[in-house]
Amino acid sequence: MSFIQVIILAILQGACELLPVSSSAHVIIAEKLMGIDPATPEMTLLLVMLHTGTMLAVIIYFWRSWKASFFKSGRAFRDSALLMLVATLLTGAIGLVLKVLIEKVFLRHVVNAEVESIFGNLGIISAALAVVGVLIIRAGRRENRYAARSNIGLKESAWIGAVQALCLPFRGFSRSGATISTGLLMGISKREVEEFSFALVVILTPAVIIKEVHRLIAHNSSLGNLDLFHLFVPSMVGMFASFLAGLLALRWLSSWLEGGRWKYFGYYCLAVSAVAFLLYSRGF
Repeated sequence: MSFIQVIILAILQGACELLPVSSSAHVIIAEKLMGIDPATPEMTLLLVMLHTGTMLAVIIYFWRSWKASFFKSGRAFRDSALLMLVATLLTGAIGLVLKVLIEKVFLRHVVNAEVESIFGNLGIISAALAVVGVLIIRAGRRENRYAARSNIGLKESAWIGAVQALCLPFRGFSRSGATISTGLLMGISKREVEEFSFALVVILTPAVIIKEVHRLIAHNSSLGNLDLFHLFVPSMVGMFASFLAGLLALRWLSSWLEGGRWKYFGYYCLAVSAVAFLLYSRGF
């Protein structure tokens, strides 16, 4: 994998991970077009580093606003922590149920079936992009017509956590697009749902990183033929590129969300869904 390919994937991951357009869909399409196998140890290590870069971008971008809202008092911190815990537990529980359901029911005829085996399926990605695109458009039209009426409570955090779970097995179902749109449809203010959605990223991303590291270790037999140092250097470059792309993407997202242009991300998802389906129909 060349440095140019690493930079392309890093920019796609960094920008699309935080924009509501699904980074996984864009990265998988790019990998297929470049002839890269996403299951290789090189890609596993790169993905870990790219996720780290985007997580750091989120922390730096939102730190001041989080301090003003989540850490302004002991009570505010406890209330926020409870809401995030509820959302995260529901994400984990529903995500686990979906994983078992997919592996034991839909992939029951596959030997050693893993939910990761459907990640590169462009047909599923296309469908997921279409669903989240419609959700974003619906939320965008709603938030332009009605003023926000509520804050995030236990019910709202539970719904956001449940919807977030769908992004775990179904690549193309944008996490930020789904969670922010769910909040908007429930009448939560734009600023509050954006802060809450990306706070969940900081909680969820370390689990994703640990999972990818575990997959890397599981490929121990393959690593004997690889020079980890030469894998680590391009991965560090990728992490830095995804960090910068993530910061720019967050500025763009906030601007469009506050400016009433949220629905346009949905139209974009529908367009990418069509591209993914076209590639799928042609055997990619």
